[in-house]
Amino acid sequence: IVYGMVDNSSIGQLYAGAFLPGFLLSGLFILYVTIRCYINPKLGPPIPKEERLDFKGLLKVLFPIVPGGILIFLVLGTIVIGIAAPTEAAGVGCLGAWIIGVIKGRMPWKSLVEAAVNTIKATGMVMWTMFGANVFIALYIMVGGGDFVSNMLLGSGLGKWTIIWIMMIILIFLGCFVDWVGILMLTVPLFGPIIRKLGFDPIWFGVLFAVNMQMSFLTPPFGMSLFYLKSVAPPEVSTVDVWKSALPFLGLQFIGLVLCMYYPEIILWAPKVFFRS
Repeated sequence: IVYGMVDNSSIGQLYAGAFLPGFLLSGLFILYVTIRCYINPKLGPPIPKEERLDFKGLLKVLFPIVPGGILIFLVLGTIVIGIAAPTEAAGVGCLGAWIIGVIKGRMPWKSLVEAAVNTIKATGMVMWTMFGANVFIALYIMVGGGDFVSNMLLGSGLGKWTIIWIMMIILIFLGCFVDWVGILMLTVPLFGPIIRKLGFDPIWFGVLFAVNMQMSFLTPPFGMSLFYLKSVAPPEVSTVDVWKSALPFLGLQFIGLVLCMYYPEIILWAPKVFFRS
């Protein structure tokens, strides 16, 4: 959503374009875990027979997630299909979540107030980040920085794929130290026009950008997911252990990024199907 707002790209097409890359990354993770557990079964021991579920028990476990699935469709599905804009879909999602909470008896007034306060805090953080980045970019473009970067890359004589690689490497490096919102606000206004001049599809690059930013959650030293995992890991698991265990998944994300780069239809197939363009 934020990328689409900054780059003036179709948010619905960006969502649609993210479908197959999401399945691709999930498939790579599943394949890696399966192979590792096959080689070393101790990493993923089977569930004891007395704890295994039959079909009826499986349905009983899965049934509570049905409302969540409906809620996801109300938000993402309405955007992709074109029924609602992101703001409208967010409103529908909030209403749906409130109704589900009321039905389940998990929406007391105190929880509603806490959710509203947390939302205001998160929104304020994003808005201030966007405000600061917008001021910086506006001044940078005003003094000719945007034209300088564009002319430097386009006039360098480098091939268009080399320029794409330079952009991806810059994003990976920034992802080690900067929050993704800041990276987006700083780089997209500069990279977007260059992408269009090179003849690349802006939807393709937008999803490629998002796949790249997924790597930022696992890149030391400031990958946020690493700290989340450390907070729930057993005490004997050190931060270095978490970093080391994340490296294979970081490599898989890089493979997914390369596949999405050189096989654009992984990204563009769904937008073409949904939007007939």
